[in-house]
Amino acid sequence: MKKIILLLVVFVFLSCKNQAQNQASTAVTSKTETMEKQNIYQFKVQDLEGKEFDFATLKGKKILVVNTASKCGLTPQYKDLESIYEKYKNQNFVIVGFPANNFMSQEPGTNEEIGAFCQKNYGVTFPMMSKVSVKGNDMCEVYKFLTQKSKNGLQDSDVEWNFQKYLINDKGELDKVVSPRVLPTDNEIVSWIEKK
Repeated sequence: MKKIILLLVVFVFLSCKNQAQNQASTAVTSKTETMEKQNIYQFKVQDLEGKEFDFATLKGKKILVVNTASKCGLTPQYKDLESIYEKYKNQNFVIVGFPANNFMSQEPGTNEEIGAFCQKNYGVTFPMMSKVSVKGNDMCEVYKFLTQKSKNGLQDSDVEWNFQKYLINDKGELDKVVSPRVLPTDNEIVSWIEKK
């Protein structure tokens, strides 16, 4: 009789343990499914002229997203950005600039002033968006996607300074985060653009 009771206890214990493991496994699976990788095509923003800019129109292109500023030591990077844009724009590549005033107030101008500065000083022809915030409580939705692994599926990152680059592949997914000090013409970026 004792053997039967002992067998029943062992059986019940093992059943409960298997059930708990199955529930834990199901919970992990459903959490993984909710962290599905998003892409940049879901976003619509305004450009410097106040017109809607839909990222979905860039499907199939590689995209370099960069936060810019007019009064920064790195501002001359506009020249290199324009240079690679001109060289690769007909090869499914685009740059999208987001002016931001998050770092030592180095982008104080209005959208109109920013547009005039970029055109006059650097001949910028790549798409420039309205001024946004790229960090803090008022961070724009595009930058939440770029900086949060739970949204981009790649990595968490902080925008370190003006001219940080986010490289988006031709499926709209974040591929790489590049430091502000790395020039747009650096081999790290050029080889990424040219890679098939």
